[in-house]
Amino acid sequence: MTDKYAVLGNPVHHSKSPLIHQFFAKQYSQNMDYSAELIPLNSIEEYLKNLQSLGFMGVNITVPFKEKVWELIDNKSEFAALAGAVNTITIQEDGSLHADNTDGIGLCRDLTYNHGMQLNNKRILLLGAGGAARGVIQPLLEQGPAELIIANRTVSKAQNLVEHFTDFGNISATGFLAVTGEYDIIINATSASLQGQVPPIPATAVTRKTFCYDMMYSNEDTSFVRWAKHQHAFGSIDGLGMLVEQAAEAFRLWRGIKPETQSVIKLLRT
Repeated sequence: MTDKYAVLGNPVHHSKSPLIHQFFAKQYSQNMDYSAELIPLNSIEEYLKNLQSLGFMGVNITVPFKEKVWELIDNKSEFAALAGAVNTITIQEDGSLHADNTDGIGLCRDLTYNHGMQLNNKRILLLGAGGAARGVIQPLLEQGPAELIIANRTVSKAQNLVEHFTDFGNISATGFLAVTGEYDIIINATSASLQGQVPPIPATAVTRKTFCYDMMYSNEDTSFVRWAKHQHAFGSIDGLGMLVEQAAEAFRLWRGIKPETQSVIKLLRT
């Protein structure tokens, strides 16, 4: 019998998740099917109630349901509880749902494993204070950076995140235009690249030693990646690797196997 998994979202036709999990399943001869399910905006709660009867063993959650699902499921991992968003659900044998968030693990693995970046004792600038940023703060702080600065247009939103995660490491908040100093790593967690824009931080934040990372991804360089290259950053990359790595962590949670990812990233780049 084929095990059923899916990604739930709206829209969802653009999702690369079915292709990624197809690659993973083939690697390890896993008898599983992974589909993309378009869920009406007001129907996610009802759909979650029926996951087991529909035959699913696990699902991923994408926009716009990550925060709503977090509200609906009580049984959460620590990562998910602090992130305020859910991207992975495991259906237990008794039909109950366990929620997780693998985004931060995916980001850290892409930075450290695929790009050889050491985050320990580094000065990191995180751009944005929305759900994408919140989902990666705890895993970033667990890497032991010297400092994690959250920059946002509305400083109070960044400050709220600082208060939420202050027990996990050295974290502070500032505004985009108030960013000062130089950084080892700059991570764009805003959606500005979707509009072809870049957060308005000073170019002086980037040196020839700075690695710039856009959590958005595209078939061509995102606007943030182009901006970073123009500033002669040491490196500049989009978030495709993060997408694959967060999927790999979800696959591990479901199947007990950590898949090899670099060949999958390479395939998606071609």
